[in-house]
Amino acid sequence: MMAGDGPGGAPEGKRIDKVTTSGIFSLDGQDFEVEDNIWVVGNDEEVFVIDAAHQAGPIVEAIDGRRVVAIICTHGHNDHINAAVDLAEAVAAPIALHPDDRMLWDEVHPGRPPDSALAEGDMLRAGGVALEVIHTPGHTPGGVCLHDCAGHLFGGDTLFKGGPGATGRKYSDFPTIIESIRSKLLELPEDTIVHPGHGDDTTIGTESPHLQEWIDRGH
Repeated sequence: MMAGDGPGGAPEGKRIDKVTTSGIFSLDGQDFEVEDNIWVVGNDEEVFVIDAAHQAGPIVEAIDGRRVVAIICTHGHNDHINAAVDLAEAVAAPIALHPDDRMLWDEVHPGRPPDSALAEGDMLRAGGVALEVIHTPGHTPGGVCLHDCAGHLFGGDTLFKGGPGATGRKYSDFPTIIESIRSKLLELPEDTIVHPGHGDDTTIGTESPHLQEWIDRGH
């Protein structure tokens, strides 16, 4: 958990709680054991949950009785949404997803659509936090990142410590994710902290000098 002012922290009165869960990512007929980051963002009264991976229980514990304004899915891969319906039922919250990833959602939750559609430029507010939706296709067509005014970016699987999200599977495209990162994310202030869907945090300033390296290596 990060709280309070200072490097890496949330503004006064606001909280960013990190939950990690492990499970199986399945795509294109293959299964992979993965560990996912879930971000619970807001204050002591209400929050957003960013992604709902594998098990609802640990996420409910981190919510700790606070009101969940929405469960925001950064994209539709199963390891980021497979606990979303159980979590929504447990905390009486709606689920939001970009419509360009609906086909991925339907593979995991057929017959139970998301409750709302995310779009570029949407401003989502809860617990004193305002998150701007940035549509960043490439890893998936409907991938999004969420940026707040306090210098935090919740990057899903678009940008990691060391480079862009993977693009070697269906619905993904390397030139598209590079353009999303170049034109939308690397324009953010260098001290913006990136909280990814897997692994450790990084910053825009740490990653931006390596764009051409990623392009040259092709992933």
